[in-house]
Amino acid sequence: MEFFLATKSTTPIIGQVATVMGWIMNGIFNFLNLFGIQNLGLCIIIFSIIIYLLMTPLQIKQQKFSKLSAVMQPEIQKVQKKYQGKRDQESMQRMNEETQAIYQKYGVSPSGSCVQLIIQFPVLMALWQVIYRIPAYVGYVKEIFADTVSKIVAVDGFTELIQTFMADNKMARVNLVLEDGVATSNSIVDFLYSLSPAQWTAFSEMKEFSGFSDTINSAASGISKMQRFLGLNIAEQPLTYITAVVKGGSILLAILALLIPVLSWLTQVINLKLMPQAGNADNNAGDTMASSMKTMNTIMPLMSAVFCFTFPVGMGIYWIASAVVRSIQQVVINKHLDKIDMDVLINENMKKMEEKRAKKGLPPQKITTQAHQSVRNINTEKASAAKQNNTSNAKKVEAAYQNSRNAKPGSITAKANMVRDFDERNKKK
Repeated sequence: MEFFLATKSTTPIIGQVATVMGWIMNGIFNFLNLFGIQNLGLCIIIFSIIIYLLMTPLQIKQQKFSKLSAVMQPEIQKVQKKYQGKRDQESMQRMNEETQAIYQKYGVSPSGSCVQLIIQFPVLMALWQVIYRIPAYVGYVKEIFADTVSKIVAVDGFTELIQTFMADNKMARVNLVLEDGVATSNSIVDFLYSLSPAQWTAFSEMKEFSGFSDTINSAASGISKMQRFLGLNIAEQPLTYITAVVKGGSILLAILALLIPVLSWLTQVINLKLMPQAGNADNNAGDTMASSMKTMNTIMPLMSAVFCFTFPVGMGIYWIASAVVRSIQQVVINKHLDKIDMDVLINENMKKMEEKRAKKGLPPQKITTQAHQSVRNINTEKASAAKQNNTSNAKKVEAAYQNSRNAKPGSITAKANMVRDFDERNKKK
């Protein structure tokens, strides 16, 4: 997988959101710098906390929808079961109408959850961009590489030299941006920012750059101080610290590095446990969905732990910090939702739905009336069908009675008619 670290993201929407988030990250760094603190690991943690706190209203809306969805699901599944196996247009239309009536009954939109996810998606993608492209959004960090970049671009064939170095060191997550076959200054900044301490040393020792090795070492020292967090370099991989023990590396640093994937797995497991689970009816579809969710909730934390071994420590710090924030956030939201009465929540949704319809020129009460009427139609449909059957049966009995009047004299049917006529005359008296 390749990442264009330096230049700001130009992806529509995500790029614009990332720019705003970049202002927040830059502000955090500058604020800490006032106190002499230049620590990118700490900036990542504070940045994650702020962004997820700002997303709390979206989280609450999504959780409210999930809570209502758990109540609605049995009713929706009854409708689906009612029309199971029917594929004709009339049945499909009636099923959609009855399903819509259930959503209106609870004052929610079928796309309610999707809207929240659509809003959150560019935010989360932009957050990833800012953390992985810090030099593009934090001016102070980018400035550290200014002298080194200016001297690198003065070397003949610098683009090919850097590409060869990247290939030799298997730097697959960085890709130089070329213009007319020449690497841009921003992409060189990306390249330098992604170097690990060992790679900085190897790069400064290249004979083509030996004339300004002091400048390279100065940049390496400056960025290394910013990337140092609890003894670990956030640009280094945890696996590097762990395997270094064999060569006499620090055991303490190896343990700290091992904690990154372990804590990433643990915090995400806790976060998933705290998430409300939608209730399922006792059917095969519900069992299959529950089994799939359980499998996914088991695999996802494990995958993040595996990725943490080979991803930079900084990404692991972000995953851990974000999972901790989401877990605390979820505990607070769960307590908040537990205090909410379901009827109050439904009434609030209905009121909001009525306001939206009123803006479109429709009387607010139409929503409630229509929804309840649709639900009544669903509940009384069987009764109406039974009434029709009774009427039809009565007509059949009457027809049979009239036909029986023409029975042959002396037959059993004729004698039965005589008894029935006798009873009817007695009732009239």
